[in-house]
Amino acid sequence: MATLEPVAALVLRLRQRRGKEDPTRLAERRGFPGRPRPEGRIAWVHGASIGEIVSLLPVMERLTRRGFTVLVTSGTVTSAKMITRRLPPRALHQFMPLDVPRYIRRFLNHWEPDLVLVAESELWPNMISEIHDRGIPLILVNARLSERALRRWRRFPRSARHLLQSFDLCLAQSKADAERLATLGAPRVNIAGNLKFDVPAPPADASSLATLTGLIGDRPVWVAASTHSGEEEMVAAAHRMLLAYKPDLLTVIAPRHPERGDAVAEIVRRAGLTVAQRSHGLLPDRHTDIYVADTVGELGLFYRLATVAFIGRSLVPLGGQNPIEPAKLGTAILHGPYVHNFADVYAAIDRRDGAMPISDEESLARALALLFSDAARTRSMARAAAATVEELGGAVERTMDAIEPYILQMHLEARV
Repeated sequence: MATLEPVAALVLRLRQRRGKEDPTRLAERRGFPGRPRPEGRIAWVHGASIGEIVSLLPVMERLTRRGFTVLVTSGTVTSAKMITRRLPPRALHQFMPLDVPRYIRRFLNHWEPDLVLVAESELWPNMISEIHDRGIPLILVNARLSERALRRWRRFPRSARHLLQSFDLCLAQSKADAERLATLGAPRVNIAGNLKFDVPAPPADASSLATLTGLIGDRPVWVAASTHSGEEEMVAAAHRMLLAYKPDLLTVIAPRHPERGDAVAEIVRRAGLTVAQRSHGLLPDRHTDIYVADTVGELGLFYRLATVAFIGRSLVPLGGQNPIEPAKLGTAILHGPYVHNFADVYAAIDRRDGAMPISDEESLARALALLFSDAARTRSMARAAAATVEELGGAVERTMDAIEPYILQMHLEARV
């Protein structure tokens, strides 16, 4: 396995060149600690990126109440920037080491976690094997496994079974996820629901909200959130179609990857529209057609400013992004046809008429025109989405109930 290290070093160098690693914290990716280990019990909580980490925030807060220091790991620069502003007291962030045996052992030797929670589908073989071999309770939380992922894992049935049998418990988001995990060999599977429904609405800086509210005034405003390559052209085209109807329209584009901000601004210019970029310190004025919100952790701000939100990664075949945050903030939701990553969530909201499906720039423009002309319809959609999300909550309580026996066992062992 030592042969993995040269490859890992090359991967880190390439990622750093592309701006996907923090050069000041690169050692963490090789398992070197970025800070001393706190005294007492540590719960290690891992999620791949922003969505997974945010969904775990209520669980982290509950664990700190039970006396744990929470060690949070993730693998992206954007998640690190965002989570450090939202962590509860007694929680700290480190980058997840690459899945190289020596890196994982170095990480575990320093932090010595007493409990490990891994989110969704983060199945790293060396990490899982090392945790299991050390006898540390290992729980897969908010677990999901799509049909597509199931087909991939079925090509390697022994590996899948070995990995999943290393978990003490798997807490699935849905019955379908639970059945797929059991099919692959997970021996202990419970259904806890989707933690994302219990995440508090994303925060917004009060002064920024007041400033932008004053600048926008009574202009109609909508946000295209978490967009990916191929969608910004459609958003710009929809804006152009609406100008004859709403000449003072303000469109906000918040790309999923903020480093694409310059490229998104260029797309807007090529469409013949005026643009301002937030990462350049600019604010929208009355001449701005499209405001590019290419910053980290500010979607809560723009959902509060907009009456309608299009949730990206859904007009291109990438599976969609999470609609729960705009639903919690009272925003009417539009989405494309490709939402298989959050199929159950969208199906529930769509059934209650809390969201409106669209398929291209023309249907996007028509949906926006309808909602801007019918405030009652817009409010009704927003209320339905919020009510659906509220009803589907409760996963945090079920998750903590399932984890409780492991916490009690630690307390009993500490008394012996």
